[in-house]
Amino acid sequence: MVKLYYISVLHKNDNNRVINLKSASELSSFGFFQRNSVLEFMKFTAKVCVERSEKATRSSIKQQEYLCHVYVRSDGLSGVIISDHEYPHRVAHTLCSRVLDEFAETVPSHSWPTTLDNSAPFTALEPYLTKYQNPKEADAMTKIQEDLDETKIILHNT
Repeated sequence: MVKLYYISVLHKNDNNRVINLKSASELSSFGFFQRNSVLEFMKFTAKVCVERSEKATRSSIKQQEYLCHVYVRSDGLSGVIISDHEYPHRVAHTLCSRVLDEFAETVPSHSWPTTLDNSAPFTALEPYLTKYQNPKEADAMTKIQEDLDETKIILHNT
């Protein structure tokens, strides 16, 4: 089952200090008593991934049974998406770019270094997290590729 668990927008300053600007999570697949510790693990992992990544880089890092898709822009604005291993890398990085672009348009860059933990005025993460649970429906390229594969199968059968 393809699953998207966590999206986070962070800021990495020149001193390598990372601030969590905004995050959203979908942890309903975990037990009620596990959710808080899983969320703390994901917050910590996202922060560490951004700290260890250079500016202007993208990467996908395996962490236990999760994949952390990390994008650190040259201006220090960073995005982390935590998913299972089945979630397509390209879709995760496309989502990360889209979220960061929208965040940069909505929240002025001069406020990033002074924003308190998870308090940026940005409300688009929850809808993105819901929409991208099914990457085939949310991403046009994946949908086209799936339609093309189905067409090939039909043509081979005729």
